[in-house]
Amino acid sequence: MSSETNSAAQSTTGADAIDVAIASGIDFDGTPIPQAKLDLYQQVMGLESGRQRSGVSNTMRSRIVRIGVKHLPQNELDKMLVAADFAPLKDKEVAFYYGGK
Repeated sequence: MSSETNSAAQSTTGADAIDVAIASGIDFDGTPIPQAKLDLYQQVMGLESGRQRSGVSNTMRSRIVRIGVKHLPQNELDKMLVAADFAPLKDKEVAFYYGGK
């Protein structure tokens, strides 16, 4: 794999790839992100930055569920949550994330 191809693959992977692209104002395909989209994103993220947090553990669980559903079957994610001493999937999470599958 060439270093150019490898560099492109790295720039679109990982947890911070989206943040890096947004900060640069350039989408993964090299096109500029429209200013209206950047402005709205910044406005909403500004609101979010002022929101009181409910705790690190709650946020961790929320992120695990939100991302885990993209990669894991329901029963596997549920078992992993319980094994890590998090609450199991809630009925509303199952309905929202797995209901249409």
